[in-house]
Amino acid sequence: MELPAIRRSIGITDLLVLRGDKAKHEPSFKPEGNGYFHAIELQEQINSFNKGLFVDGEQMKEISHTFSYGVACYPEKHEEAPNIDTDIYWLKKKMETGAEYAVTQLFYDNKKFFEFVERARKAGVTIPIIPGIKPFAKLSQLSMVPKTFKVDIPEELAKEAMKCKDDAAAKQLGIEWCVEQCRELMAHGLPSIHFYSIGAVESIKEVAKQIY
Repeated sequence: MELPAIRRSIGITDLLVLRGDKAKHEPSFKPEGNGYFHAIELQEQINSFNKGLFVDGEQMKEISHTFSYGVACYPEKHEEAPNIDTDIYWLKKKMETGAEYAVTQLFYDNKKFFEFVERARKAGVTIPIIPGIKPFAKLSQLSMVPKTFKVDIPEELAKEAMKCKDDAAAKQLGIEWCVEQCRELMAHGLPSIHFYSIGAVESIKEVAKQIY
């Protein structure tokens, strides 16, 4: 569905602009068809749309609404970035291209988030940086999460997870850890928290009951 149709049909005016992930069988990201290699290219398309231009360059007859948007960022750096400073450089470029906020990849170590925000601010990133959180739900995630999302499991959490005898215990541990994460984040005055809900809806409901 093209941007004008999205706006007209369901009233969406704010977007989270993501390049997307590489296919599991591919060593690196390859866009489909005329797709983009980088999120900034998609940002530029949205910017053109906001100025009244379709993808093919044709001028719109009228502009009834424009889109605002946010982008992704990575407290433990994107897997394709050579280092964290390069990753933050591109976050700043996303801001300069028009991003109004950034949502982080999921993480389990608040210290890494706070350090990332501090480095981003020193580099000139001024937009809100919203923490992305997902409760630890299964014992298998102890090895799956770092591999899939390129994030670390804190030593304390890993030790507690090893004590869990089944997934039910692991799920409860994930809720407890997430609650403490969120309380610490909220104590630092974060603008909001983004919850990744796939496979964790019930856990997030319980977390929300305890923190709000």
